Amino acid sequence: MVNFLSRASLQGFNTLALPASADYLCTASSVDELRQALAFARQRKLPITVLGGGSNIIFAGDVTGLVIRIAISGIEKVGGEGDSVLVRVGAGENWHQLVLYALQQHWYGLENLSLIPGCAGAAPIQNIGAYGVELAQRFVSLEAMALDSGDIITLDRAACRFGYRDSVFKHELKGQVIITAITLALSTAANPHLDYPELRDALAAIDQPTPQQVSATICALRQRKLPDPAERPNVGSFFKNPVIPVAQAQQLKDKHPDLPLYPVSDQQTKLPAAWLIDRAGWKGVRRGTVGVHDRQALVLVHFGGGSGADLLQLAADIAADVARRFNVQLELEPAVIGAVDVGRVDRGQHNAGFRL
Repeated sequence: MVNFLSRASLQGFNTLALPASADYLCTASSVDELRQALAFARQRKLPITVLGGGSNIIFAGDVTGLVIRIAISGIEKVGGEGDSVLVRVGAGENWHQLVLYALQQHWYGLENLSLIPGCAGAAPIQNIGAYGVELAQRFVSLEAMALDSGDIITLDRAACRFGYRDSVFKHELKGQVIITAITLALSTAANPHLDYPELRDALAAIDQPTPQQVSATICALRQRKLPDPAERPNVGSFFKNPVIPVAQAQQLKDKHPDLPLYPVSDQQTKLPAAWLIDRAGWKGVRRGTVGVHDRQALVLVHFGGGSGADLLQLAADIAADVARRFNVQLELEPAVIGAVDVGRVDRGQHNAGFRL
């Protein structure tokens, strides 16, 4: 039976520790409980907000309607032949714990995605990626509940329309479905992906690194650069790395020879947002309750006592400055939930094309 809480605090359910409350809050630990939650919202004509680990959201204010925390668990091998292993994962499973469990089972392919916060069900929405690997490369299909009918539908990789930190769940299916499980294609054959320069350099002294060593190295790299949300609230990367036309990237490279460029295609190049923000002078800047991390310019942090509006204003000002200096638009990586105080952030939005 689902327990519904009214006027519930959400501060403990987001890694930025931003204050917010929900009209109603519940936890769904199964598909049946999720249906109960949807029926509750339907009867009261409440809007629905889905919450996983809270590691990729910004609460801009209180949330109207029903917030459903997804806690559907389970990891099981469901198929595969030869070296291939198909693994079905409940949407509420912690992502990093899934990676560690897979390594224990000698199921390989997720090690480059170690220590990414959040739950498995959120991974396809963002098409999470790190150190040269994206979820899409390991993804087979997912199960999701349609909000209008409560039916379970299955979507394969093509239907999810994965892109760089993007998927159909940010577009046509936004607010239409709730992911309940994902199925991944892993392998019992160790074949570490070492193309990412920072990772390759960190493992240079090891002749043939194992997937376990790759995971441990990535954890060390991330911990060195990124603050622990339990100690300094954050959502990791706050902005996406911008992808721009090759000609524009080369013009910037001519002006800034130390700017790293990462080719995406013959027409597009990816720029490191952290470099742009750092070069603009924002690394380590603090504004009262919020600021930019002093070791990683891509990470915005909440020192306590602040609000989502404070953080969004800082982000908007950073984006405006980067746009002025480099003519490059930054886009938020986390989702914004709750009412946004447009009066406090529209100056940055106007100047930078800053998009919520």
